Amino acid sequence: MKKNMRLVFMGPPGGGKGTQAKILQEKYSWEQISTGDMFRAAIKAQTPLGIKVKEILATGALVPDDVTIALIAEKFDSMPKDQGFILDGFPRTVAQAEALDNLLAERGMRLDAVIDFQVPDEYIVERIAGRYTCAKCSAMYNDKLKPTKIPNVCDECGGSEFIRRPDDNEKVLKSRLDNYRALTALVLPYYEEKGLIKVVDGTGNVDVVTNRIEKVIEN
Repeated sequence: MKKNMRLVFMGPPGGGKGTQAKILQEKYSWEQISTGDMFRAAIKAQTPLGIKVKEILATGALVPDDVTIALIAEKFDSMPKDQGFILDGFPRTVAQAEALDNLLAERGMRLDAVIDFQVPDEYIVERIAGRYTCAKCSAMYNDKLKPTKIPNVCDECGGSEFIRRPDDNEKVLKSRLDNYRALTALVLPYYEEKGLIKVVDGTGNVDVVTNRIEKVIEN
């Protein structure tokens, strides 16, 4: 496997992209670039951008391209040029995919693969409805699929305060899935033409999915 791979993780909300990105980040020292984390950090800091983003995300809509692209460009400029990375939650539109190509080309970089997580809607609902994160270290859990080993105690840091995202409900999820199918799904043909798409079954145990990803990118 190439030491510093540059990947895009695509798939529906709740498809497991964030969980897998964190696992591979720790294992291979690749940088996880999550637009969702960037947005939530801005919201927590209550910056003007954060307030605007909070209003948009609460409705299940997408953040405007120019805001998202600017954040990604700043992130690229802060990393070493040979740094491997995983883009999680970006690009969401064809316009963003084209902008990403331009950002990478300007910096002498290119993508190695685009991982397409395929997960049934009913599985997504189960994941979304039960997920929560540690308020201290952001470790992710799920009531049924991945509970903490000790009730109400984070496996990673021992924290006892947990957060459930306000947009993790069926009404907002429907809007997010509709947005995904209407916009993000159109990005797949864009990358298929470039021969970058690698399909991964996103259902099942976390470790099993990780193994599937590693086998795909090794080839």
